[in-house]
Amino acid sequence: MSIIDWPQGERPREKLLARGAAALSDAELLAIFLRTGVKGKSAVDLARELLTKYGNLTGLFAAGRDDFCKVAGMGPAKFAQLQAVLEMSRRALQEELQRGDALGSPRVVRDYLQLLLAGRQQEVFLVLFLDTQHRVIASEELFHGTLSQTSVYPREVVKRALSHNAAAVILAHNHPSGVTEPSGADQLLTRALKQALALVDVTVLDHFVVAAGQTLSFAERGLL
Repeated sequence: MSIIDWPQGERPREKLLARGAAALSDAELLAIFLRTGVKGKSAVDLARELLTKYGNLTGLFAAGRDDFCKVAGMGPAKFAQLQAVLEMSRRALQEELQRGDALGSPRVVRDYLQLLLAGRQQEVFLVLFLDTQHRVIASEELFHGTLSQTSVYPREVVKRALSHNAAAVILAHNHPSGVTEPSGADQLLTRALKQALALVDVTVLDHFVVAAGQTLSFAERGLL
């Protein structure tokens, strides 16, 4: 059955307008983005198929172009539209962080890091550089690959902090395994970075470990 044949109150677009976006399921939200289905499948059916293939929205957002375009009804245009939506979301969250205190907006920080890091297939080490009011000056991915105390160079982090004239930093990296529990190496690395940055009067406010749908805070766990 086509969505147009559904009761009006159950159609995703009408449901969103009547009850707000939060009332919709992931599949319904994705169906609005897709707009149309393919022969024999409504937009909601196609959305459910995509979510089944990729596991969840995070997996879908991280999909590569070639793999995404192999799905019937998808293609380069849809992939470009999806990437544009994601980038606009990232920029909107970054603008919010630049306007206010990052520590006063923990949800925004977590949402921003989820969009940047969750679903990545390799480990990425990112630093948010903050001013004296804890507003974000810049966000930089500094290291990629297997992260450890030997592959993340404290001197490079210090160099970038001085370059931005940062007063504080928030560290973050992802765990592609999906488990946010920090390893012993993560804790050693955090201590090394904290000590190196303290020498130039830059404070480490937190270190987040990001996985799909989960974000662990070192500060909240008492690990800083």
